[in-house]
Amino acid sequence: MGHGHGHHHHGVQQKLEQVNRAFVIGIVLNLIFVFVEFLAGWWNHSMALISDAGHNLVDVFSLVLALMAFRMSRIKSSFQMTYGYSKGTILASLINAILLFFAIGVIARESYLSLLKPVNIEGSVTINVASIGILINAVTAYLFFRDKDHDLNIKGAYLHLLADALVSLGVVVAGIVIVFTGWYLIDTIMSFIIIIVIFLSSWQLFRDSIVLTLDGVPRNIDVEKIKKEIEGMKGIKNIHHIHVWALSTMKNALTAHIVIKEEMPLKDLAALK
Repeated sequence: MGHGHGHHHHGVQQKLEQVNRAFVIGIVLNLIFVFVEFLAGWWNHSMALISDAGHNLVDVFSLVLALMAFRMSRIKSSFQMTYGYSKGTILASLINAILLFFAIGVIARESYLSLLKPVNIEGSVTINVASIGILINAVTAYLFFRDKDHDLNIKGAYLHLLADALVSLGVVVAGIVIVFTGWYLIDTIMSFIIIIVIFLSSWQLFRDSIVLTLDGVPRNIDVEKIKKEIEGMKGIKNIHHIHVWALSTMKNALTAHIVIKEEMPLKDLAALK
Protein backbone atom coordinates (compact mmCIF):
# COMPACT_ATOMS: atom_id res chain seq x y z
CA MET A 1 0.00 0.00 0.00
CA GLY A 2 2.86 2.31 0.81
CA HIS A 3 4.32 1.78 -2.65
CA GLY A 4 0.93 2.50 -4.26
CA HIS A 5 0.47 5.69 -2.26
CA GLY A 6 3.95 6.87 -3.18
CA HIS A 7 3.32 6.17 -6.84
CA HIS A 8 0.01 8.08 -6.71
CA HIS A 9 1.65 11.06 -4.97
CA HIS A 10 4.40 11.10 -7.58
CA GLY A 11 1.77 11.01 -10.35
CA VAL A 12 -0.17 13.92 -8.84
CA GLN A 13 3.03 15.93 -8.33
CA GLN A 14 4.04 15.25 -11.93
CA LYS A 15 0.62 16.42 -13.13
CA LEU A 16 0.89 19.66 -11.10
CA GLU A 17 4.35 20.35 -12.53
CA GLN A 18 3.05 19.68 -16.05
CA VAL A 19 0.16 22.14 -15.66
CA ASN A 20 2.45 24.74 -14.05
CA ARG A 21 4.90 24.35 -16.97
CA ALA A 22 2.07 24.77 -19.48
CA PHE A 23 1.06 28.06 -17.84
CA VAL A 24 4.63 29.38 -17.81
CA ILE A 25 5.22 28.44 -21.47
CA GLY A 26 1.90 30.01 -22.46
CA ILE A 27 2.67 33.25 -20.62
CA VAL A 28 6.19 33.57 -22.08
CA LEU A 29 5.13 32.79 -25.68
CA ASN A 30 2.18 35.16 -25.61
CA LEU A 31 4.15 37.96 -23.93
CA ILE A 32 6.87 37.77 -26.59
CA PHE A 33 4.23 37.83 -29.32
CA VAL A 34 2.50 40.87 -27.75
CA PHE A 35 5.71 42.91 -28.12
CA VAL A 36 6.32 41.66 -31.66
CA GLU A 37 2.74 42.33 -32.78
CA PHE A 38 2.58 45.77 -31.14
CA LEU A 39 5.86 46.87 -32.73
CA ALA A 40 4.74 45.53 -36.13
CA GLY A 41 1.40 47.33 -35.78
CA TRP A 42 3.10 50.59 -34.74
CA TRP A 43 5.56 50.43 -37.62
CA ASN A 44 2.85 49.46 -40.13
CA HIS A 45 0.22 51.89 -38.74
CA SER A 46 -2.15 48.91 -38.36
CA MET A 47 -4.77 49.42 -35.65
CA ALA A 48 -5.97 45.83 -36.19
CA LEU A 49 -2.53 44.54 -35.18
CA ILE A 50 -2.28 46.96 -32.25
CA SER A 51 -5.80 46.00 -31.11
CA ASP A 52 -4.97 42.32 -31.41
CA ALA A 53 -1.78 42.93 -29.42
CA GLY A 54 -3.98 44.45 -26.71
CA HIS A 55 -6.22 41.40 -26.90
CA ASN A 56 -3.23 39.09 -26.56
CA LEU A 57 -1.99 41.15 -23.61
CA VAL A 58 -5.39 40.40 -22.05
CA ASP A 59 -4.61 36.75 -22.75
CA VAL A 60 -1.33 37.07 -20.83
CA PHE A 61 -3.16 38.64 -17.85
CA SER A 62 -5.70 35.82 -17.95
CA LEU A 63 -2.99 33.17 -17.96
CA VAL A 64 -1.20 34.89 -15.07
CA LEU A 65 -4.49 35.03 -13.18
CA ALA A 66 -5.15 31.34 -13.84
CA LEU A 67 -1.61 30.48 -12.72
CA MET A 68 -2.13 32.50 -9.53
CA ALA A 69 -5.39 30.66 -8.87
CA PHE A 70 -3.69 27.34 -9.55
CA ARG A 71 -0.92 28.07 -7.05
CA MET A 72 -2.88 30.00 -4.41
CA SER A 73 -5.57 27.32 -4.17
CA ARG A 74 -2.87 24.90 -2.99
CA ILE A 75 -1.56 27.06 -0.14
CA LYS A 76 -2.65 25.56 3.18
CA SER A 77 -4.83 27.59 5.54
CA SER A 78 -3.56 28.85 8.89
CA PHE A 79 -4.96 30.25 12.13
CA GLN A 80 -4.53 33.75 10.67
CA MET A 81 -5.89 32.87 7.21
CA THR A 82 -8.46 30.18 8.00
CA TYR A 83 -9.72 30.09 4.41
CA GLY A 84 -6.23 30.21 2.94
CA TYR A 85 -5.34 32.64 0.15
CA SER A 86 -7.82 31.48 -2.47
CA LYS A 87 -9.90 34.68 -2.19
CA GLY A 88 -6.99 36.54 -3.77
CA THR A 89 -7.93 35.00 -7.11
CA ILE A 90 -11.23 36.93 -7.02
CA LEU A 91 -9.43 40.22 -6.30
CA ALA A 92 -7.02 39.49 -9.15
CA SER A 93 -9.92 38.88 -11.56
CA LEU A 94 -11.47 42.24 -10.59
CA ILE A 95 -8.18 44.06 -11.19
CA ASN A 96 -7.85 42.22 -14.50
CA ALA A 97 -11.31 43.40 -15.61
CA ILE A 98 -10.55 47.04 -14.70
CA LEU A 99 -7.29 46.93 -16.67
CA LEU A 100 -9.20 45.49 -19.63
CA PHE A 101 -11.59 48.45 -19.66
CA PHE A 102 -8.62 50.84 -19.60
CA ALA A 103 -7.04 48.99 -22.54
CA ILE A 104 -10.33 49.15 -24.47
CA GLY A 105 -10.44 52.93 -24.00
CA VAL A 106 -6.90 53.38 -25.32
CA ILE A 107 -7.50 51.13 -28.35
CA ALA A 108 -10.84 52.82 -29.14
CA ARG A 109 -9.25 56.29 -29.07
CA GLU A 110 -6.43 55.25 -31.42
CA SER A 111 -8.89 53.47 -33.74
CA TYR A 112 -11.06 56.60 -33.92
CA LEU A 113 -8.05 58.76 -34.79
CA SER A 114 -6.99 56.34 -37.53
CA LEU A 115 -10.55 56.45 -38.86
CA LEU A 116 -10.31 60.23 -39.22
CA LYS A 117 -6.91 60.00 -40.90
CA PRO A 118 -6.47 56.71 -42.83
CA VAL A 119 -2.95 55.61 -43.70
CA ASN A 120 -1.49 53.09 -46.14
CA ILE A 121 -0.96 49.67 -44.60
CA GLU A 122 1.19 46.76 -45.75
CA GLY A 123 -1.35 43.95 -45.89
CA SER A 124 1.36 41.30 -46.16
CA VAL A 125 2.87 42.41 -42.83
CA THR A 126 -0.55 42.16 -41.16
CA ILE A 127 -1.08 38.67 -42.59
CA ASN A 128 2.35 37.36 -41.54
CA VAL A 129 2.24 38.71 -37.97
CA ALA A 130 -1.35 37.66 -37.30
CA SER A 131 -0.59 34.19 -38.71
CA ILE A 132 2.13 33.83 -36.09
CA GLY A 133 -0.53 34.77 -33.50
CA ILE A 134 -2.80 31.97 -34.71
CA LEU A 135 0.07 29.48 -34.41
CA ILE A 136 1.12 30.62 -30.91
CA ASN A 137 -2.44 30.63 -29.54
CA ALA A 138 -3.18 27.23 -31.08
CA VAL A 139 0.02 25.68 -29.66
CA THR A 140 -0.61 27.20 -26.22
CA ALA A 141 -4.23 26.01 -26.23
CA TYR A 142 -3.00 22.49 -27.04
CA LEU A 143 -0.87 22.54 -23.87
CA PHE A 144 -4.10 22.82 -21.83
CA PHE A 145 -6.23 20.48 -23.96
CA ARG A 146 -5.53 17.33 -21.94
CA ASP A 147 -6.43 18.90 -18.56
CA LYS A 148 -9.20 21.29 -19.60
CA ASP A 149 -11.98 19.06 -18.20
CA HIS A 150 -10.34 18.63 -14.79
CA ASP A 151 -9.99 22.26 -13.67
CA LEU A 152 -12.20 25.31 -14.29
CA ASN A 153 -9.29 27.74 -14.58
CA ILE A 154 -7.50 25.51 -17.07
CA LYS A 155 -10.67 25.21 -19.13
CA GLY A 156 -11.08 29.00 -19.07
CA ALA A 157 -7.49 29.48 -20.27
CA TYR A 158 -8.02 26.92 -23.03
CA LEU A 159 -11.23 28.57 -24.31
CA HIS A 160 -9.69 32.06 -24.10
CA LEU A 161 -6.71 30.98 -26.20
CA LEU A 162 -9.00 29.49 -28.84
CA ALA A 163 -10.91 32.78 -28.96
CA ASP A 164 -7.62 34.66 -29.41
CA ALA A 165 -6.72 32.41 -32.33
CA LEU A 166 -10.04 33.31 -33.99
CA VAL A 167 -9.42 37.03 -33.45
CA SER A 168 -5.98 36.70 -35.06
CA LEU A 169 -7.70 34.90 -37.94
CA GLY A 170 -9.93 37.96 -38.36
CA VAL A 171 -6.82 40.16 -38.61
CA VAL A 172 -5.42 37.84 -41.29
CA VAL A 173 -8.67 38.23 -43.24
CA ALA A 174 -8.32 42.02 -42.99
CA GLY A 175 -4.77 41.77 -44.35
CA ILE A 176 -5.92 39.64 -47.28
CA VAL A 177 -8.65 42.17 -48.11
CA ILE A 178 -6.06 44.97 -48.09
CA VAL A 179 -3.66 43.02 -50.36
CA PHE A 180 -6.31 42.26 -52.99
CA THR A 181 -8.52 45.37 -52.82
CA GLY A 182 -6.42 48.13 -51.22
CA TRP A 183 -9.36 48.88 -48.90
CA TYR A 184 -7.38 50.12 -45.87
CA LEU A 185 -10.49 51.01 -43.89
CA ILE A 186 -11.05 47.28 -43.19
CA ASP A 187 -8.10 47.44 -40.76
CA THR A 188 -9.84 50.03 -38.56
CA ILE A 189 -13.18 48.21 -38.86
CA MET A 190 -11.51 45.00 -37.68
CA SER A 191 -9.98 46.85 -34.70
CA PHE A 192 -13.48 47.97 -33.61
CA ILE A 193 -14.73 44.38 -33.94
CA ILE A 194 -11.87 43.24 -31.70
CA ILE A 195 -12.81 45.98 -29.20
CA ILE A 196 -16.38 44.62 -29.07
CA VAL A 197 -15.10 41.07 -28.51
CA ILE A 198 -12.82 42.22 -25.66
CA PHE A 199 -15.60 44.32 -24.09
CA LEU A 200 -18.12 41.47 -24.06
CA SER A 201 -15.71 39.08 -22.36
CA SER A 202 -14.46 41.83 -20.02
CA TRP A 203 -17.96 42.87 -18.94
CA GLN A 204 -18.81 39.29 -17.95
CA LEU A 205 -15.54 39.03 -16.02
CA PHE A 206 -16.14 42.40 -14.32
CA ARG A 207 -19.73 41.56 -13.33
CA ASP A 208 -18.82 38.15 -11.95
CA SER A 209 -15.83 39.59 -10.08
CA ILE A 210 -17.98 42.27 -8.41
CA VAL A 211 -20.57 39.66 -7.35
CA LEU A 212 -17.91 37.36 -5.88
CA THR A 213 -16.08 40.25 -4.18
CA LEU A 214 -19.35 41.19 -2.42
CA ASP A 215 -19.85 37.52 -1.41
CA GLY A 216 -22.79 37.17 -3.78
CA VAL A 217 -23.99 33.81 -5.09
CA PRO A 218 -21.74 32.54 -7.93
CA ARG A 219 -23.37 32.60 -11.36
CA ASN A 220 -23.57 28.82 -11.77
CA ILE A 221 -25.26 28.19 -8.39
CA ASP A 222 -29.07 27.86 -8.01
CA VAL A 223 -29.90 28.39 -4.32
CA GLU A 224 -33.58 27.49 -4.81
CA LYS A 225 -32.57 24.18 -6.38
CA ILE A 226 -30.21 23.43 -3.47
CA LYS A 227 -33.04 24.20 -1.01
CA LYS A 228 -35.44 21.81 -2.77
CA GLU A 229 -32.82 19.06 -3.01
CA ILE A 230 -32.07 19.16 0.73
CA GLU A 231 -35.72 19.45 1.76
CA GLY A 232 -36.46 16.44 -0.41
CA MET A 233 -34.04 14.26 1.58
CA LYS A 234 -35.41 11.75 4.05
CA GLY A 235 -35.73 13.07 7.61
CA ILE A 236 -35.42 16.80 6.75
CA LYS A 237 -38.15 19.15 8.01
CA ASN A 238 -36.88 22.36 6.43
CA ILE A 239 -33.82 24.44 5.66
CA HIS A 240 -33.36 28.19 6.15
CA HIS A 241 -30.71 30.89 6.56
CA ILE A 242 -28.94 29.65 3.44
CA HIS A 243 -25.73 31.47 2.52
CA VAL A 244 -23.65 30.66 -0.56
CA TRP A 245 -20.46 32.50 -1.47
CA ALA A 246 -17.17 31.95 -3.29
CA LEU A 247 -13.96 31.05 -1.50
CA SER A 248 -12.09 31.54 -4.78
CA THR A 249 -12.75 31.55 -8.51
CA MET A 250 -12.82 27.75 -8.25
CA LYS A 251 -14.33 26.86 -4.85
CA ASN A 252 -17.68 27.75 -3.27
CA ALA A 253 -18.98 27.49 0.29
CA LEU A 254 -22.43 27.04 1.83
CA THR A 255 -23.85 27.40 5.34
CA ALA A 256 -27.46 26.80 6.38
CA HIS A 257 -29.73 25.91 9.32
CA ILE A 258 -31.26 22.49 8.74
CA VAL A 259 -34.13 21.26 10.93
CA ILE A 260 -34.28 17.46 11.10
CA LYS A 261 -37.04 15.16 12.25
CA GLU A 262 -36.55 13.62 15.67
CA GLU A 263 -36.76 10.09 14.31
CA MET A 264 -34.05 10.70 11.71
CA PRO A 265 -31.45 7.85 11.92
CA LEU A 266 -27.84 8.78 12.65
CA LYS A 267 -26.68 7.21 9.38
CA ASP A 268 -28.99 9.55 7.40
CA LEU A 269 -27.74 12.50 9.42
CA ALA A 270 -24.14 11.57 8.59
CA ALA A 271 -25.09 11.40 4.90
CA LEU A 272 -25.78 15.16 4.91
CA LYS A 273 -22.04 15.78 5.08
